[in-house]
Amino acid sequence: MSNAPDLKDRSAVVTGASSGIGRAIAESLGASGAHVVLCGRTESAMKESVDRIAAAGGTAEAAVIDVCKPGAIQGLVDAAVAAAGHLDIFVNNAGVGSFGTILGTDVAQWRTLLETNVLALLVGCQAAVNSMRSTSTRGHIVNISSLAAKSPDSGIYGASKHAVNVVTNSLRLELIDDPIQLTTVMPGVVATNFARYLDPAVLEGFAAMVGDGGSIRPGERLPDDVLERAQVALGDFMIRPEDIAAAVLFAVTQPPGVDVSEIVVRPNKDIALT
Repeated sequence: MSNAPDLKDRSAVVTGASSGIGRAIAESLGASGAHVVLCGRTESAMKESVDRIAAAGGTAEAAVIDVCKPGAIQGLVDAAVAAAGHLDIFVNNAGVGSFGTILGTDVAQWRTLLETNVLALLVGCQAAVNSMRSTSTRGHIVNISSLAAKSPDSGIYGASKHAVNVVTNSLRLELIDDPIQLTTVMPGVVATNFARYLDPAVLEGFAAMVGDGGSIRPGERLPDDVLERAQVALGDFMIRPEDIAAAVLFAVTQPPGVDVSEIVVRPNKDIALT
C-alpha cells in the first residue's frame, strides 16, 4: 500500500512558481495528483515544470503575470476553477527581498517590496477565500513567510514577512466557521535565486564558497548549477526548495481535523545575511 499523498481531483494555484521554492511546491503538488496553475515571470522555466508534472502523471498550466497587476490573481483562481470545478489550495509564494538598510533604500524599493510581499498576498487570500466559499470547498491557503519575521530587527523585508504572519493569523480568526485552513511556512536560508538580493559583500563570499564568481552578480538570476553547488557546499547553512515543498505538502494533506498553523523550516546552522 502506498503512503504517498494523493491530491487527485484537487486544484492548486502557486504564485512565484518559476524558480526556487515556488517551483518546488508546484511540482510537488502536481506529482501528488493536483492540477496546478503556476504563476511567475519566467515562461520557459514554468513550461519545464509543467512538463515534469506531466511526466509524473499530473496536469498543470502556466501563466506569466505580475501578481501586483489588478485582476491578475483572480485570473489564476478562475483557471484553477475552470480545470477542476473548484479551487482547493492557494499558495502565496511570490515575493521580493531587500536586505539594505532603511536609510539606504528608497520609497520605490519599499513600494515594490510591500506591494508584492503583502498587498498581493492579501489579494490572493481574498480571491481564494471567495472562490472556496462559492463552491463550499474545504480549502487550504498557504502563505510563505520567512524566519526573518521572528526577528525584531530584520528591516523592511522582515517587517513585510511579519505582516504576512499577522495577516494569516487574523484571517484564521475570520474563517473560524469556514472549512478553510491556513498555514504559515517560515523558511530559513534556502538555496534559491532569492540570494541575488543579498548584500554585495555577502554575495562575494557566497561566490568564493561555490567557486564561481563570474556568474554571480547582485540583482541577477543565479544559474541552477550554481545554486546546486551552493547547497552542496553549504549544506548545514542552507536548506533546499524541496524541503519547503515537503512542508507544504505535509500541511495540505492532513486530515480535516488537523490544523497545521505554522511550520518553521531552518538549516542546522545560521548564516548572516547582512
